[in-house]
Amino acid sequence: MNTKAAEELPAVSVIMPVLNEERHLRTAVRHILEQDYAGPMEVVIALGPSTDRTAQIAAELVAEDPRVRTVENPTGRTPAGLNAAIRGSRHPVVVRVDGHGLLTPGYITTAVRLLCEMDAANVGGVMHAEGETEWENAVAVAMTSKIGVGNAAFHTGGLAGPADTVYLGVFRREVLERLGGYNEEFVRAQDWELNYRIRQDGGLVWFTPQLRVTYRPRPSVKALAKQYKDYGRWRRVVTRYHRGSVNLRYLAPPAAFLGVVLGLVLGAAVHPAFLAGPAAYLLGIGVGALVEGRGLSPKAKALLPLAFATMHLSWGFGFLTSPRSLARKVIGSSAAATTDVVAERG
Repeated sequence: MNTKAAEELPAVSVIMPVLNEERHLRTAVRHILEQDYAGPMEVVIALGPSTDRTAQIAAELVAEDPRVRTVENPTGRTPAGLNAAIRGSRHPVVVRVDGHGLLTPGYITTAVRLLCEMDAANVGGVMHAEGETEWENAVAVAMTSKIGVGNAAFHTGGLAGPADTVYLGVFRREVLERLGGYNEEFVRAQDWELNYRIRQDGGLVWFTPQLRVTYRPRPSVKALAKQYKDYGRWRRVVTRYHRGSVNLRYLAPPAAFLGVVLGLVLGAAVHPAFLAGPAAYLLGIGVGALVEGRGLSPKAKALLPLAFATMHLSWGFGFLTSPRSLARKVIGSSAAATTDVVAERG
């Protein structure tokens, strides 16, 4: 691309909230810095109080490349880190990347082009899960299959078009500033909540399968269960905070959880016939694993039903047990509390 064309490209700020990301941070930043984007670019890492070598690695990255700098995120919470990074950045296009997300080649160039062509407020694509261990490989398949996550395009792919939400996102700064950035009360589901407000404001959220971010799944059953329990818990908060935002797809995991638990309890206490429900669920995810697990190693394929069940039942449990008090706390806090996002630009 010639110099004149490069000068016409909007400058880009890549924001990255990190906490305990020593395993992936250096690789994630390398994938950003190696993008072919011809316009100006900066990377702002919001450092949470990590207990591993994340801060040391971030300091090394700052010393190695003048485009990288850090800001502090004392709470360690993702939305607070995102807002801190937005305040610490300065360019008109804001690209969100997580500490364990790897941008594919051409990601930023394609995203900026679509942001302009579609006159969108936010564009994003596919959360392309890839594992490094047998368990992570099983989870990656579960996270990219309709059996695992339903028909969410940013997980499974699909046709380009308007969407409720997208993975991560490439935003116009003016939109983030007008809407007050991320609502810091949403420890989880902050992306969905922000995209809901963007759509309510009349903005276009655009999905395209052209944009892919490689995602590293949680490394253990316990970590995956916590992740999906939190997803369900906070998605319930979103539905209470934004009335009318509920989707029937959200009710499938709670229904599965209730069906399995009630079936086991009634099967043991009343009559074995009630075990038919849990048995049908197990059969379903078993057959699903055979279909979706083609190409996996035998060990990873054997772990796939466990990955499906962990995701479904943890999400359902989190949704059903999400306390109303949590939603009341969020509702009681005004989204305007984040409007200081317009202050202090690096």
